[in-house]
Amino acid sequence: MSALSNSLAATDIASTMHPYTNLRQHEATGPLIIARGDGVRVYDDRGKEYIEGLAGLWSVAVGFSEKRLADAAYKQMLQLPYYHTFSSKSHEPSIRLAEKLVEMTPEPLTRAFFTSSGSEANDTIVKMIWFMNNGLGRPQKKKFISRVKGYHGITVASGSLTGLPGNHRDFDLPAIPVHHLTCPHFYRFGQEGEDEAAFTARLLAELEAVIEAEGADTIAAFIGEPLMAAGGVLPPPAGYWEGVERICRANDILIISDEVICGFGRLGTPFGCQKYNFTPDIITLSKQITSSYMPLAAVMFSEPIYQAIADNSAKLNNFGHGFTASGHPVATAVALENLAIIEEKDLMGNAARLEEKFQAGIRSFADHPLVGEARGAGLIGALELVADKATKRPFDPVGRAGAVANRIGHEEGLIFRSIGDQLALCPPMIVTEDDVAEIMARLGRTMDRLPAALAAEGIA
Repeated sequence: MSALSNSLAATDIASTMHPYTNLRQHEATGPLIIARGDGVRVYDDRGKEYIEGLAGLWSVAVGFSEKRLADAAYKQMLQLPYYHTFSSKSHEPSIRLAEKLVEMTPEPLTRAFFTSSGSEANDTIVKMIWFMNNGLGRPQKKKFISRVKGYHGITVASGSLTGLPGNHRDFDLPAIPVHHLTCPHFYRFGQEGEDEAAFTARLLAELEAVIEAEGADTIAAFIGEPLMAAGGVLPPPAGYWEGVERICRANDILIISDEVICGFGRLGTPFGCQKYNFTPDIITLSKQITSSYMPLAAVMFSEPIYQAIADNSAKLNNFGHGFTASGHPVATAVALENLAIIEEKDLMGNAARLEEKFQAGIRSFADHPLVGEARGAGLIGALELVADKATKRPFDPVGRAGAVANRIGHEEGLIFRSIGDQLALCPPMIVTEDDVAEIMARLGRTMDRLPAALAAEGIA
C-alpha cells in the first residue's frame, strides 16, 4: 500500500464518521478506498478491480463512467449552477424533469416534488399527508401502516416507517404513529403447514384486523416497497399487492409505493408497482433517477392529493415545506440526461431480457449447504445464509457469516452487500450476459471458500 493510501486511510479514521458502520471496528480496520470506476467495475487505491455487484447502493443504472452525465453537470454548472424553487421561482431543468416523470410514471400520478434523498422524500410524504388531512378537516387521519423489514429511510419520520430494528435501536424510533405488519417473506414468516396462498391470506387478514382495530378514519396511508430490498431482497407472495390495494381502497387509505430501488426498470418493468400489478397514489423515486451521480429524489403524487394540498396552502397562504436543494438545477439536468440514456440504451429492456439468466444464476446456489433460500426478481437477487439448511436455523449472532462472506467476496473481486447473513446483488443495469456470468463465477468462488472460512473462525 502506498504512503498516500496509508495517509488517506489514517485521515479517514481520524476525521470521518461513516454511516451503517461499526465505528470502533472501523478504527481498527480502516476504509476500503475506491479510487475510480469504469462501467460495472470499480478500482481501489491499490488498483485492485471489483465488479460492483450492488451498483454502489442499488443505484448506478448507467455504470460508473458515463461521460454524458459529467457533461450534463458541467454544462448546467456553467449556465446556472444553483437556484432554488421556493416562492414560485423555477428553472428549466426541474420543470422538464417534472414533466418527464409525469410522462414516465403510471397514472394517476400528475405532480412532482423534489428532494435530495429518498429519506427526505418519504419524510416529505408524511408531512404532505398530514397537511392535506388537516386541510380536509380530518386531523385524526394521521397513522401509517408499514411492514417489518421494510426500508423507507433514516430521518425521524422515514426512519419510523422503516421496519428494521437496527434503524430504531437507541434512536428512539418509531417517533410517529406507525403500525408494522408481518414481513411478507414466506420462507421466514410462513407458518408450519401453510402454503404461500394461505400465507398471503393471513397477511391480508392481519391488515384488515389492524384497520378495524385502529379505525380506518385514523389511518392515512400504507407504505411499502414493491420488492423489499434493504430488508434482504424479499419478493412479495403471489396476490399480496392486489389484496393490499383492494383493502386500502375499501377503507380510504392511500397507497405509497416506495420505488427508490425498484424504479426505472430494475425489476424488468418501468416501476415495481407494474411488476406486482397495483396502482399507487404516491411513488417515491431516487437512486437510479440520476444513477446517483447527483443527490436527487422525487415524490410523485396524484391530482386529488395536489388539489387538497393546494387548497390548504391557499388557506394558510403558504405550503411551509421545502429544502435548499429541492429541484437543484444540476441534479435535475443530470437526471434528464440519465433518463435519456436509460431509454436510448433500453436498459429497462436489458433488465427484462437478462432477468432469466440472472435469476437462474442466483438459484444455482439453492443447493449449497449454507444457503437457505436463493431469491430475487429482475436484476436483484440474494442468498440467505443459514447455519442449518433443514431447520432454517440462522447463524447466531446474525451477521458474522455475512461479514466473512463479504470479506471473501472482496478478495474474489466482487462487491455485494451482506444484510445480516443475506448476500444481496443488484448490478448496474448496463450489465451484459458476460458480466452476469462473471458475477456468478466470482460469487461461486466466494461460496466455495465460505464453509472452511466459517469453520476456521468457529462460526456455526
